[in-house]
Order: sequence, then C-alpha cells, then structure tokens
Amino acid sequence: MNDSFPDFHFIAIGGVGQSALAKILLCLGYSVSGSDIQESKYTKLTSSLGAKIYIGHSKDNIKGSPKIVISSAIKEDNPELIYARENNLDVMHRSDCLKFISEKFPIFIGLAGTHGKTTTSGLLSFLMEKMNLNPSYAIGGIIPKLNINAKANKNSKYFIAELDESDGTIQKYSPDYLVINNLEKDHLDFYKNGLDDIILTFEKLIDNMDETKKVFLNVDNEGCKLFKKQTKFKNIITYALNNEADYNAKNIIFDELNSSFDFYKKDKLIGKINLIIPGVHNIYNALAILSILDTLGFKYDEYYKYFPEFSGMGRRFQIVADINDIKIIDDYAHHPQEIKSTLSAVKDTKRRKVVIFQPHRYTRLKGLWNEFLDSFNTIDKLFVLDVFSAGDSFDSQYNSKNFVNEIIKKGIDTQYIEGDIKEAAKKIAPKLKKGDIVLTLGAGDITKIGGEINDLLSK
Repeated sequence: MNDSFPDFHFIAIGGVGQSALAKILLCLGYSVSGSDIQESKYTKLTSSLGAKIYIGHSKDNIKGSPKIVISSAIKEDNPELIYARENNLDVMHRSDCLKFISEKFPIFIGLAGTHGKTTTSGLLSFLMEKMNLNPSYAIGGIIPKLNINAKANKNSKYFIAELDESDGTIQKYSPDYLVINNLEKDHLDFYKNGLDDIILTFEKLIDNMDETKKVFLNVDNEGCKLFKKQTKFKNIITYALNNEADYNAKNIIFDELNSSFDFYKKDKLIGKINLIIPGVHNIYNALAILSILDTLGFKYDEYYKYFPEFSGMGRRFQIVADINDIKIIDDYAHHPQEIKSTLSAVKDTKRRKVVIFQPHRYTRLKGLWNEFLDSFNTIDKLFVLDVFSAGDSFDSQYNSKNFVNEIIKKGIDTQYIEGDIKEAAKKIAPKLKKGDIVLTLGAGDITKIGGEINDLLSK
C-alpha cells in the first residue's frame, strides 16, 4: 500500500457493483480513487469511507500507478482506460478484483445462476449477520433491512458474493461453496449459442474447483439437469421441491404474499420455514441457502427465526407505493422466466393484476421474443414501455410497438406507452383503479415509475 497514491482506481465507481468492491477494499485497508460522470449515493458513500472521487473521466484522475478496475460496460475509448493502456498500468476487470478479494478470506461462498443471485446472496448475508457470524459480502443490490450491499472485515471467516455469468468472467472464480440456482437461455449478445454456451461456461467454472469444494444444484431446473449430466464434478449437493434430492421443500403453503414449507434433509424433517417474500422462486432461493447452512453444520434453531425478518432485496418484489388502495410493487425481472416467477407470486390474488413492463435490450427482446410473448398470460392489463436499450442499437422489427401488436393477438389487454418515465407515468396513472396490484418489471429506469405514479395519485 502507498500513502501517496491509491492502490486501486475504479472507472465508473458510482455503479452498484463497482462501489461495492471499492467499499470492501477500503474496509480491508487499501487506498482507493475513482471517477464517474455524475455524483451519486454510491460516490458519496465511497468518498465518506476515504476514497478520492472525481466527477468526469480524465487521464488526470489517475495518480501514480494504481490497479485500474473496470467493468464490461467501460469502452476502450474511455480517456482513463486509454491512459492506463498507454502507460502499462495493471487493468483489472471487476471480476478479477472480486477474485482478488475472495482470496483474502478462509471460506468463499459464491451464489450463481441466471435468476435469483441477488436474493440468495442477500438472504445468506442477512442470515449470517443476524447469527452474529460477522460475514463479509459483495452483492448486486441493497439489503433493505441492513441498507447496504457490501461489507468487509479482516477477521471475517465467510465471504459471500453474487457471481455474474453475463459476460463469461464467472469462470475465473474458485469458490469453496457454489450455488447454481438455475441455468436458462439469456445474455444472447454474449452467449450466441444460448444455453449450450452458458453450460459450457459453468463447466469451466467447475474446472477451477477441486473435489474438497461443494456445488449446490437445483435439480428441478432443466438447465441444471443438463449441466449435472455433462459435468464430471462429483461433489454435488442437490435440492428440489418434493423431488428426489439431498434437500427438499415439502408441504408448501402460499398465503397472499407470504409462504411456508417444511425443510427436509433426505427423509428427515429439519423444521418449518416461514417467508414474507412470495412466489415459488423464493422457495428455491431459501432452500439453496438452507442447504448451505446445514452443510456448514449450523442447527435449525440457529437460523429459522430470522427467515421471516428478510423482506427481500431492493428491486426484488419491493412494495414502493400503497395509495388509494393501489399497491405498486417494483421488481427487477427482465427475463421471461423471471417475469413468470414474479407473476406467479400474485396469481391467486383477487385484485386486478396490472403490469408495466420495460423490455431491457433489443438483443434480449429479439432472442427471447416468443418467450416474452408467453410471459403475461396470468394478468389482466399490460402496459409496455419503450425498450431500455442499455447500449443496444434500435431494432426496427424487435421493438416495443411491434411486441404490443403481437401480444394483443394473444387476447391480452395491452397498450404501448411511448415516451420517457415521467410521460409514461402521466399516461398510466389515470388508467389505474382502486384495488389494483401493479407490478413494474424491468432492469432499466422503470424502477422510477412507481414513485412518479405515487406522486400523481397523491395529487
């Protein structure tokens, strides 16, 4: 470490993932600087912890010879990245930085899969906090009850991390305990051959793990079943719902937005688990974590009472407004399977089910066009916003307007809403009715629309 210059410099430190890594490094005693195009709560957070923050990207922001941390979103024409390349500085992808951090702790637990990574990693971190285990963790979302997404302590035994498969960098890690909650076709801008490429990437990840390490696999999921058939890794622990597996959830009960189930190890009942997060997908999320806790040797009495305290993650079935008997729930679901899982959580409600959907990326909408068309069969009303491009180029065929034209043919009451979030909120708010349950779905800026609608209805 150097008293004069930073050890690490983050380009785009204001992102939730980048700031989490920066925070951990600061907590571990490293010096950090970083830049972003605008100030945010994350730049303020890292600044309060001792990071030197620059607003705007410039080669002058880099002092000394720090390791440069980037994400896949950073373009080669970024002036700071150009400077780093020209001066032979060590440029680390954020996955390399996470790997570097993970090696500082005795036990590394990685949570992976196409869906549920944030919830499972957040749930395990929350439980270990409540169990006074002093975990360190890096998660891609805020744990509302703790109001943080990252923490580190040099004396932590456990390091918990959400492992992102979207760009293939997941194969760099070597966790001691790995959860694969599901494997689905996604990120088709990177995985050109769909699920086959995703499974291949996970096989490469497993190759980094010796037989003393453990993989927890959801064998109800078709992609995980294919993976299990193909992998040569032997130390696999399975979990499922009412199925032949090492761990099982049985006697599942759904009650409005709550659920409960009996947790079994083989044929032995361990105990009842109560959740205040709805949907069968959250049963799988909880079962994955229960499998880890039991394998680590923790007893039922040490953890069961904390499950009902976990209210989910930010942007994961998060109630953002409840006004005029209209309940608005925000969820990050942006893949067809995620959407179906989220909607299954409200399928039994007597309320009118309204969805505001913002497709994320033209490439995803195109690659999963038919799957998206089949995702909204259980709702009463659908509003579709313009695609949040996330850098994709406009597609004259696979876009929101054409999507609406196609889904109307399926008999679903659907309306295309053009314009930005504020404009969309003004068009949608008058169409909502007392008693509606409204779900805002997508990975883009749709997360803001619930607040906008709440303000409009308040007036």
